[in-house]
Amino acid sequence: MQKKEINFIQHNESAWNKQALEQNEWSKAVSSELISDAKQGKWEVHLTPKPLDKAWLGDVKGKKILCLASAGGQQAPILAAAGASVVVFDISEEQLKQDQKVAERDGLPLEIVQGDMRDLSAFEDETFDIVFHPISNHYVEDVNPVWREAYRVLKKGGVLLASFFNPVVFVADRNPQDIKDGIIRPKYTLPYADIKDLSQDQIQRKLENNEALVFGHTLSDLIGGQLKAGFMIEDFTEEMQPNPRFLIDKYLPTFMATKAVKVNL
Repeated sequence: MQKKEINFIQHNESAWNKQALEQNEWSKAVSSELISDAKQGKWEVHLTPKPLDKAWLGDVKGKKILCLASAGGQQAPILAAAGASVVVFDISEEQLKQDQKVAERDGLPLEIVQGDMRDLSAFEDETFDIVFHPISNHYVEDVNPVWREAYRVLKKGGVLLASFFNPVVFVADRNPQDIKDGIIRPKYTLPYADIKDLSQDQIQRKLENNEALVFGHTLSDLIGGQLKAGFMIEDFTEEMQPNPRFLIDKYLPTFMATKAVKVNL
């Protein structure tokens, strides 16, 4: 049976609206106490589960930062409280409402923009000092437009901080019995896509449950794509999954993050 064509962006927007309304882990707004601490210089943000090395950000005071596909009332308000001029950009209206709530509650100058991470035409060339892009690009089919747009909107010498999953997490069969038996059984090839690799019944269940549709990109696109866009990779880190969801998470770091610079030519 031929699979139906799916508007994955529209579906994922709806899925994240649902998660925000349910107050999932990435949709719980930070407290006023954390905002107060950030205003006094005591703060941390996350690209991966562990706090980000602040050397990657440098002094954020007065910097113009785009929090890309990063709504949920967490990273953007903290950076704004720390003294940055912050724009938070996300596909989900309900996720953005979490940031708006914190901004209004704690008097933060935070700009909210709704849109697709692959299209930053709302912003002019060379607008931002930093693009802060925590794990989210597995919700789009092609990550390369994300890198190209991030490069375009960054000032010369600007920095892209991005995180993503090691694509090996998308390769194995998700059979619960295999996981129970400690078996990693390769099933899918990269690049992976729910809409391509799952059966029609599996896709239908995800649609009915309003679960986001995901894509597993190759390292050629995740890292090589940044280089092709014009960036220089200045630093790289890997991190173990603190709450393993897949068996492979127990054996190698499945979180990755890059610090990339728009070289000032």
